[in-house]
Amino acid sequence: MKVNLYSTFREHAGIAHFELELQPGATAGWAIGEILRRYPALEKLWLDAKGDLHGHVHVCINQVDIHSLPKGLDTKLEPQDTLDIFPPVTGG
Repeated sequence: MKVNLYSTFREHAGIAHFELELQPGATAGWAIGEILRRYPALEKLWLDAKGDLHGHVHVCINQVDIHSLPKGLDTKLEPQDTLDIFPPVTGG
């Protein structure tokens, strides 16, 4: 599965994109945990004090926001999927 990190997330991880080998039955939540295991500098940016994903971290599977999927972080992943992870966006 392809993982793309954007903006400050790629700066903290030191990588823009990489392949993540999925285990059978892997979910988006599992993938987030695996990415944080590989790139621990992202943990403080992604997780709150309870260990939950911050609401301002945008996660998309195949260009669909995780929050609009019925199973959210429990969505099962396939090897051909793409996971995009964006930091909060500001502007004016």
